[in-house]
This record gives sequence, structure tokens and C-alpha cells, in this order.
Amino acid sequence: MTAACTAPRRIYVDQTNIRGPVTGIERVALDLFVPERLAPHEVRLLRSPSLARMILDQQFGLPARGLADPSALFVFPGFPPGPLALALGRRCVTYIHDTFLVTRPQDLNWRARAYMAPSFALAARFGRTFLVNSRTTGEDLRRLCRRDALVALLRPAVSDVFGLGDLAGPATYVLGEPLRLLAIGTVEPRKNYPAAVAITAALNAAGIPAELHLVGRIGWGRHDFLDAPPPFLTLHGYLDDSGLRSLAGRCHMLLSTAKAEGLGLPLLEVQHGGLPVAAPVAPVFSEVLGSSGLFIHPERPEEAARELLGFARSGRLAQAAAFSRNNVAHWNARASDDFARFRAFLERDASAYGDPAGIVSPT
Repeated sequence: MTAACTAPRRIYVDQTNIRGPVTGIERVALDLFVPERLAPHEVRLLRSPSLARMILDQQFGLPARGLADPSALFVFPGFPPGPLALALGRRCVTYIHDTFLVTRPQDLNWRARAYMAPSFALAARFGRTFLVNSRTTGEDLRRLCRRDALVALLRPAVSDVFGLGDLAGPATYVLGEPLRLLAIGTVEPRKNYPAAVAITAALNAAGIPAELHLVGRIGWGRHDFLDAPPPFLTLHGYLDDSGLRSLAGRCHMLLSTAKAEGLGLPLLEVQHGGLPVAAPVAPVFSEVLGSSGLFIHPERPEEAARELLGFARSGRLAQAAAFSRNNVAHWNARASDDFARFRAFLERDASAYGDPAGIVSPT
């Protein structure tokens, strides 16, 4: 693609929500929209020192900057833009990680229901320019947004953040020894960890020793399994990269039981170490994992347990490293194509999203 105009643009990136340790969503935003990746465009990263200042900046400060700088783009890669920012029209670019703020209100904490969900609903309805992390997210958004909105794919490249690349693959499974399952993510309702606990319990009840290792801070919601954790469950809390690397090297597979994801970043991150991934039967997991995934029904724990055991016993576990690493490499190749289209879009190339591979069209 040849740029129609290569004059650098000024791009404001909303990072007002980032304070302290970053989550997976924030890590994606930091990787995609950094000055060195977008050079020679002038990127201004906007931070806020406190929660009160964040709210003020998101609701009023950013829209005011937009009015004062009428040629600049404003990218919102974390929190949805405030209502006034929507007046910027196509210059208001919202990165959508998932749509659960409006599709799964029962799984939100009160802060998200009170602040983020209303802003997201307005942005989805009236926004003009969206970037999405997967085709599944784009199709979900298309059911909410206006038909003339641009919904463009910008899948994030997944780096080996945990340093798993030199692992030989999943730990060798020996019948009679524990089958070690890894789960990664904040403990909150959408992750559906009770299903992971039930699957591990079903394995043990069938006489197959199994352990569930859960990595993630305790978030919001009521979680009965935390009141009296079963002996096969180890709650690791937050682990630094070296700690997670050590744990992953002892595990046989990653188990995801999430009810809804826009992408599921840890599923791809652990594939750098050759770990296989078991995930629910759902479009987003099929898109992300392809033929490398083991797809289960978490709501049927005994059946899921049999499938996990069959996978471990069949020899597929030993073959998983190549499939997993090939899958994450394939994902990153598509992410590279997406980023090239996004760069062309920034350079005002009218053909940037003329290719159906780069957009999610209205049905």
C-alpha cells in the first residue's frame, strides 16, 4: 500500500487508566501504541496521577484537547472514551478488547457498571472508528455499532513475556503422577474458575491425581471455592515473569474455562513455551487456537475431565509443543499484517482498509 500523504500526524493515546502493575489489556495497549512503533508520527501519551484526575481527564480534558487540536487523532486503547469525546467523530479511535461491558453486566463489579459500561454503550452506538483485537470481537461489535462505522482488525502480536521460549514443551505426563493444570487470570466471575475446579475434582474423583494451579490476583465478585480451597487447588496470586516461567515448566497444559473473552491473551502467551491449551467450545477460542486447541464444555466437568485425560494419555501431549508454537507464530504473522494496514491508515492511505482481510464488514 502506498501512502497518499506521509506528513506525520499528532496522535494522543489515552493512558489515564494506567497506574501501577499492568494487566494483559494494558500490556496490549502499551505494545501497540508506543512512540517508537508509530514514528515518525508524534505520539503523546496521556497519564493521570489519580483516579479523580483520570475521570476528569477522560470526561473533559481529552475532548477539550480534541477541540483545540482539530487535526490530531485520539486513541482510546483501555477505557472507552467519554461521551464528549465522541464529538470528535472519526478522529476518536476506540480499541475494543471485548464487548462484555454490555453483554455480560452480571459479571461486572460496581465500578464497571457505574462508569465504564455506560461509556462503552455510548461509544459502541455512536462511535465512527474502531480497532478490534480479533474477528470475533469485531463481529460482536458489529451487532452494536452503526453500519457506517469502520471496524478494523488490529490483532496484537503476542511476545514471549514470560520467557518460555527455551522450554522443551509441556512437562512429561506419567500415569499415576498428578496431571498439573495451569490457569491464568484475575479471579472474577467471567473467568468461571468454579468450572476449572469442578473439572479437576472430576479427575481426582475418577482416580486420576490432578492439580489446578491458579495464577492471578483476587478481583471482584463472590467466589465460594476460595472459602475452603480443595487440596488439589494452589492459589499462587500474582507471580512475576520468572515465577510463572518456573510454574509453567512443571505443568502439562493451560486450562481456560472463561465464559467470554475478546481474545484470551494468556492462551497465546503460554504457547511460546509449547504448552497445549484446553478452552471452551466458542468462536473466539477457535479463532485464536485453531487446530492447536483442545475444545471442551466446562459445564460438563466429567466429560471435560475425560477429554483432558485422553489428550494426556494419547501422545498428543508430546506433540503439543510444535502445534502450539506454530499457532502463535501464525497469529503473530497476521498481527504484523494488521499493523501494516494500521500504519497505512495513519498515513491517510485510502486503500488501507479496502481489503476485506483487514475489516469486519456489516452483515
